Amino acid sequence: MARMVRSCIQSLLKLINSMIGMVGIAMILYALWMIRVWHGHMDDSPFDAPAPWFIYTFLGLGVTLCVITLSGHVAAETANGCCLYCYMVFVFLLFMLEAAVTADVFLNDNWEEDFPEDSTGNLEDFKDFVKANFEMCKWIGLSIVSVQGLCMLLAMILKALGPHSERSYDSDDDYTPDRVPLLKNYVPTPYVVGDPVYGTKNASYVRINDKTNR
Repeated sequence: MARMVRSCIQSLLKLINSMIGMVGIAMILYALWMIRVWHGHMDDSPFDAPAPWFIYTFLGLGVTLCVITLSGHVAAETANGCCLYCYMVFVFLLFMLEAAVTADVFLNDNWEEDFPEDSTGNLEDFKDFVKANFEMCKWIGLSIVSVQGLCMLLAMILKALGPHSERSYDSDDDYTPDRVPLLKNYVPTPYVVGDPVYGTKNASYVRINDKTNR
């Protein structure tokens, strides 16, 4: 029963974790499109513009989401405690970053001053798109946050369940029997220090019985 529950949670974590990867891929594609458009404008301009921080930030976030998705898939597959801890830390740090940016935008009226000037104009286009489709963007943002929280919850449950018991002994044949005495009903041979003892326990028991009968 526990094995079936663990397998279900692993599959569910992989499925939900893949949604984060899909968001990361979408951000990477959008950033590449912005880079292509920006380079097209730069070819027609005789002046050098500063680095498009907004585009590269978008690209970096997309790559980060893909890396987190990969680590989550590995953690779900292996159910290793260290991998699950690292995955939960990555998701938590991402959640804190999102919370900080969201709080700055909604609580600070001059939040644009906290960011460098965007020479490409893509930040303004992004703001206009969010304002024009605020309801849709709000639900998309809430869905992403909910997916991250659910991934952390499933990772915690999987960590509590522990790895598959049979996987812990996949490499039993690689070890000598004296290192795994509890497996396969193995009884280790005792080591003798000093003079060797001749005869077996049964033989000694027979001699004692013979003396007693006499």
